[in-house]
Amino acid sequence: MNSKGIIVADQDYMRLLPLIHDHPLLDELGRAIVVAMEQMPPEIVRINSQVIYVDESTGVSRSVELVFPEDADIATGKVSVLAPVGSALLGLSVGDSIDWPFPNGKERRLRVVSIAQPVENSQ
Repeated sequence: MNSKGIIVADQDYMRLLPLIHDHPLLDELGRAIVVAMEQMPPEIVRINSQVIYVDESTGVSRSVELVFPEDADIATGKVSVLAPVGSALLGLSVGDSIDWPFPNGKERRLRVVSIAQPVENSQ
């Protein structure tokens, strides 16, 4: 988990709260700094961000777009914010690492390499 807390856009925060009853993301959002969408720093992973990260346990680098569950499509690289990788990345910035529990019972350390924001955010 991330002990320093995360930064989350207000609109994303409000859409996520009803979805995360017993989800590990609930603890993260409890420590989150919530800011207006228009004040979100561009270097923070948020919904619709294109993220390149490295799984430090395997050295494998991946590129994903973080989306709400209804928009997830692994074939096109769209990962749900409620998937283990998506939950781990939300609110991080370039260079941040996080230890996150995965369904197999093991923790994996993920490190954000780069972030690209959507040109237009229609959330």
